Amino acid sequence: MLNISPNTINQQVEIERFNSFNQTNLSGANLMFTRWLVGTMALFILFLLLPWTQNIQSKGKVTTLQPGQRPQTIQSTIAGRIENWYVREGQLVQKGDTIVHLSEIKAEYFDPDLVVRTEQQVGAKEGAIASYGQKVAALDDQIDAMASEQEFKQQQLANKILQTEYKLASVQADMEQAYFQDSVSIVQYNRTTQLFERGIKSRADVEEKRIKMQEAQAKYISAQNKVEATRNELANARLELSTVRYEYNQKVAKAESDKFSTLSAKYDAEGSVNKLRIQASNYEQRSHFYFILAPQDGFITKAIKPGIGETVKEGEGIVTIMPADYELAVELFVKPMDLPLVTTGQEVRFIFDGWPAFIFSGWPGQSFGTYSGSVVAIDNMISANGQYRILAAPRKDGKEWPQALRVGSGAQGIALLNNVPLWYEIWRKLNGFPPDYYDEEKETAPKMKAPVKSIK
Repeated sequence: MLNISPNTINQQVEIERFNSFNQTNLSGANLMFTRWLVGTMALFILFLLLPWTQNIQSKGKVTTLQPGQRPQTIQSTIAGRIENWYVREGQLVQKGDTIVHLSEIKAEYFDPDLVVRTEQQVGAKEGAIASYGQKVAALDDQIDAMASEQEFKQQQLANKILQTEYKLASVQADMEQAYFQDSVSIVQYNRTTQLFERGIKSRADVEEKRIKMQEAQAKYISAQNKVEATRNELANARLELSTVRYEYNQKVAKAESDKFSTLSAKYDAEGSVNKLRIQASNYEQRSHFYFILAPQDGFITKAIKPGIGETVKEGEGIVTIMPADYELAVELFVKPMDLPLVTTGQEVRFIFDGWPAFIFSGWPGQSFGTYSGSVVAIDNMISANGQYRILAAPRKDGKEWPQALRVGSGAQGIALLNNVPLWYEIWRKLNGFPPDYYDEEKETAPKMKAPVKSIK
C-alpha cells in the first residue's frame, strides 16, 4: 500500500502475518546507505576545509654549491704528445700529483738547451748595453772637454783682440805723430824754398828739406798702412772668435748626436734584452707544462685522450676530474610565470632519484622520503630552455641529505608557498589561476585631524 492516507491501519492489522507487507517494507540497508552517504559528504566537506600548502614543482639535477667544486676538464696548456699516464680512472689524486706527461711537438722548442741559450743571448745583449753606456760616458767627457776647450779658445781670442786693440791704438798714435812730422816737414820745405829764392838759403838746404819731407811722408804712409793692417788683424781676430764658436758648436752638436744615437741603440738593446728575458721565462714556464698536475684533490673520472702517443692541441681536454670535497646543491628550472613566487631563503622539498619517497605535495609534513633545502641563488637571465635557473642548498635545520648522493643525479623540487584551504586550491587549479604570492600586510588607517572650526 502507498500509505498516503492520514488514517492508518498499522495499529489495527498484524502486518507480520502477511508476506506482502514484509516484501513492501524498506530494508535496514537503505537506512545504512543513507547514513554512510551523509557521513561521506560530511567527511568530504571537512576534507575540503583542511589546510593545503601551495607549491611549485620542477625537475632538476644535483650539482655543487661552489663553482670550483663541480666536475671539471683538465686541459693541456700547450700542444704536445702524450708520453705516459700516471693515474687510472677512478683513482683519488691529491693536489699537485702528476697525471700525464707530454713531450714537445713544435720544432721551435725542440732544443733541450733552449732556456740556457736564450739566457746567453740575454748576457750578450747586457754586455752590449754596458758598452753603449761606456760610449755615452765617453761622449759626455768629450762634450765637456770641447766645452772647456771652447771656453779656453774664446778667452785666448779675447786676449788677442784686446792686444790688437792696444796695438791699433799704438800705431794710430804713431800715425798721428808721422802726420804732424809730415806737416812740419812740408812747412820747413816751403820756408826753405822761399829763403832759397831770396838767396838766403842754399840749394843744399832746399834738397835736405825735400829729403826730410819725403821721409816724413813715407813714415806717415807707413804708419797709415800699419793702422790698416792692425785694423784688419783686429777684424780677423773678431771673425776668428765667431768662427771658433760656430766650429765648437758644430763639434758639440755632432758629439751630442752620436750620444743620442748611442742612447737609442742602448734603449733598443734594453728592449731586446727584456724581450729575450720574456722569451727565456716563457720557455722555462713552458717546460713546466710538460707535466699536467692535479689542480685540487679529486677523483679521476674519465680520460678523454687515453692513448700513448696521441697528440693534443692547446686548450684541448685530456682528463675530467671530480673534486673530493664539495657541498651539494640542486639546480632547478622554473617557468617565468612562477619566478616571482621564488625568493632567496625559501624552503624547497626534494625527491632524489634512487631514494623511495611517498609524497603529499600539499602536506609536506606528512610526506616520507623528502629532503629539505633553501633557495640560495636565482639567475637574472633566462636559460636556453626558456626557464630561469635557481640553486638550492641543504637547510641547516633540515634532514641531512644522503651520503651516497652524487653530482648529476636527478631531483624533483617542490617549492613551498602559502597555506590555503584545500577547496580554494581545487578551485584555483580548475580555473587556472596562479598561486597566491602577495604578502598580507596590515594597513593602518591614517590619523584624521579634527576639522578646524570656521571663524565667523
